[in-house]
Amino acid sequence: MTPDTTPAELEQALTDAADAARPLAASEPAARAGWIRAVADALDAAADELVPIAMRESSLPEPRLRGEVARSSGQLRMFADVLEEGSLLEVVIDTADPQAKPVPRPDLRRVLVPLGPVLVFAASNFPFAFSVCGGDTASALAAGCPVIVKAHPGHPDLSVRTAEVMIEALRAAGAPDGTLGLIQGYDVGVTALKDPRITAAGFTGSVPAGKALHEIAVTRPEPIPFYGELGSLNPVFVTQAAVDARGNEIAGGYVGSFTLGVGQFCTKPGLLFLPAGHGLDDQLIEATSSVAEAKMLNDRIAEGFSSGLDRLRKVEGVRVLSDGGATLLGTTVTELLARRDEILEECFGPVSIVVEYSSVDELRAAVEAFEGNLTATLHAEEAADAELARELLPLLTARAGRVLWNGWPTGVAVSWAQHHGGPFPSTVGSIHTSVGVTAARRFQRPVAYQDTPDLVLPAVLRDANPAGISRRVNGTVTTGEVSR
Repeated sequence: MTPDTTPAELEQALTDAADAARPLAASEPAARAGWIRAVADALDAAADELVPIAMRESSLPEPRLRGEVARSSGQLRMFADVLEEGSLLEVVIDTADPQAKPVPRPDLRRVLVPLGPVLVFAASNFPFAFSVCGGDTASALAAGCPVIVKAHPGHPDLSVRTAEVMIEALRAAGAPDGTLGLIQGYDVGVTALKDPRITAAGFTGSVPAGKALHEIAVTRPEPIPFYGELGSLNPVFVTQAAVDARGNEIAGGYVGSFTLGVGQFCTKPGLLFLPAGHGLDDQLIEATSSVAEAKMLNDRIAEGFSSGLDRLRKVEGVRVLSDGGATLLGTTVTELLARRDEILEECFGPVSIVVEYSSVDELRAAVEAFEGNLTATLHAEEAADAELARELLPLLTARAGRVLWNGWPTGVAVSWAQHHGGPFPSTVGSIHTSVGVTAARRFQRPVAYQDTPDLVLPAVLRDANPAGISRRVNGTVTTGEVSR
């Protein structure tokens, strides 16, 4: 058993992170990109060592875990590319205009700067991609923030070794000591969150734990931003036209999605809404019955799933359609609306609910029953359902951070346009994403310099643009010099 971090070790980690904050913030984008690429290379090189540890601690299969390593190193390289290109800093320059009306305009130069040391609470369900080397860590490092990761107890040995690989790579590449640190223990994480040297925190986990940590973050003497990804049901709504056109395909895709990773994805579709008389029961039951039983991430998650499933089974109006390696339940919109709080409570694991609606009015009411979600999906036919889709999409948009058309929510592309977030309770910060380029924006703040001499400006704001980064100058995006 990996011991908790001692008070002395925590103090050293916090001191090291605070000491690293200034040199990290002052680092040139190209230098920071080099450090991040070195970490990516080190992770890939250590995959043969790290993956077996992850398999032992998480029960996840080797191909899945190797894919996670590649995803983690890939997003690090993506951030390095964006640092060198310049968009991550969002540099905006408005040169002085003495003729501006109604008053002359001063020279204004705006850039995003790092907040300072960031505390990351690692997740259990992605031992690489949302853990020590995950998106929160990658985006905070790209922003120029030192990172202290609170390891998840579900994979402690992997956390230690991954951190060692990353710290060694950062040190060899020339990054400041204290750029990355690791701590272990629940109480240790709470103590770190309360420390004034921590300037922001990222979290992926349960609603109760996330709400408790968020309360601590925002009630400190100096409140800090807390970016928590909590719970999501990710409903899928299917029209009659879609059932008629490709019902079998939808049934198979749905079962494959809600059972992927033993139902332990934050984007698992928790409910599938089908028109009454859809005729897909046999296909859904057959597909679910063929899912082999698999071990969950750890005993605690398995126990939580078992109790949650028992609770759902006992809800009046909910019936069991198929049981085995995965469980398929059934109900109606009428029953759901009557017992909304009981049915719309996330159950983390291989279970999902088929909900039948009898009219468009019921379908609309079902959409409106949901709180915030990471995703919402509509399966429809473009020609036959155009009018209905135009009505439903705004309702889905109001309740989700990612709206899918004829797809499945499991699988989150790491890209510029991705948004992995949503209204509460899916996250506590719906304006931000934890996946994609703009994830770094969580750990930055804007500063504008007014009439500041070129010689003393940060290099990225100087007229000559020595780094050659992309900047918006007087409304035009350019990589060239500034003419005053």
